[in-house]
Amino acid sequence: MNKYELLKKGILLDIIGMTTLLVPFWGNIVDLVWAPYAASQMNKMYHGTAGKIAAVIVFLEEIIPGLDVIPTFTLMWLYTFVWKQNRPDDPETIVNKKSP
Repeated sequence: MNKYELLKKGILLDIIGMTTLLVPFWGNIVDLVWAPYAASQMNKMYHGTAGKIAAVIVFLEEIIPGLDVIPTFTLMWLYTFVWKQNRPDDPETIVNKKSP
């Protein structure tokens, strides 16, 4: 899956997670099912330690009432493809950097 497909899927999952706020009481019950599903999707979409940490964060964000407005999948995409790439001291960047 390329990075833009990940972004589209992440935005869709964020929207689905936010819609539970629209239904009082039942939204919280739906979150009990949605939270583990969202966490498993996050873990499948982003591998390694960062994906595991993001899965825990999205689980907590979905299970705690009122936090559904946080676009966790979109933030993880930004972290992975925008913010993390610009770190010059990242060991992966240094190792994968082509020599002149």
